[in-house]
Amino acid sequence: MKITVSSLGPGLDAEVDQHFGRAKWLVIYDPETGEIENIDNSVNNQAVQGAGIKTAELIVEKKCGTVITGNLGPKALRALQQAGVKGYINASGTVKEAISAFQAGKLPEA
Repeated sequence: MKITVSSLGPGLDAEVDQHFGRAKWLVIYDPETGEIENIDNSVNNQAVQGAGIKTAELIVEKKCGTVITGNLGPKALRALQQAGVKGYINASGTVKEAISAFQAGKLPEA
């Protein structure tokens, strides 16, 4: 199942964005194939309200099963949970480091 990480830029070496809904970028990693997809999330970043829900809908559309971020708002978390997507919080460092922390069981579930 694909993993999405909120980030400040594209790629595995980008820093984790502490905000989910208004994250500048989303890095989608497929652990089965090693493929990476970078999504510019600036459209949702500029939203007056509902950014978290819109970002959650994008992740569901991309068939991701896990979200890694610094913080998840309650509305975004609810939207993810209703779609069967698990959220993990308190991530920091690079996208690559956050994925490693998740895989090692070091991030709490939201």
